[in-house]
Amino acid sequence: MDIAIYASFLPHDNPDASLAFYRDTLGFEVRGDVDHGGMRWITVGPAGQPGTSIVLEPPAADPGITDDERRAIVEMMAKGTYAGVVLATADLDGTFERVLASGAEVVQEPAEQPYGIRDCAVRDPAGNLVRIQQIR
Repeated sequence: MDIAIYASFLPHDNPDASLAFYRDTLGFEVRGDVDHGGMRWITVGPAGQPGTSIVLEPPAADPGITDDERRAIVEMMAKGTYAGVVLATADLDGTFERVLASGAEVVQEPAEQPYGIRDCAVRDPAGNLVRIQQIR
């Protein structure tokens, strides 16, 4: 079977702040920026990897969720427990310094993990957990 991850979705509550984090801090390319019905979807991805994207979406976009579910999503986003992504880089320390300089909330500084990886963790402007692993 030939299958790949093409896109993942992360919620945002401030499209401009999320765009600045993923584009300016992480260096992702902007592949799409769509405003529809007062909501905004922004597609970003790592340079040189056109087949892999993250779609930053408004959490209220799904018409199938209830008001109670929408409130729960907003509460979980505020606590940083709703969504996350794992990224990888050859320069973990340099990447961490750029992210730190952006003012992102640090969850964990770069550290060796007992399960064999070195990584760090921060939150994006919407509270999503972003773990960044060292490529070895």
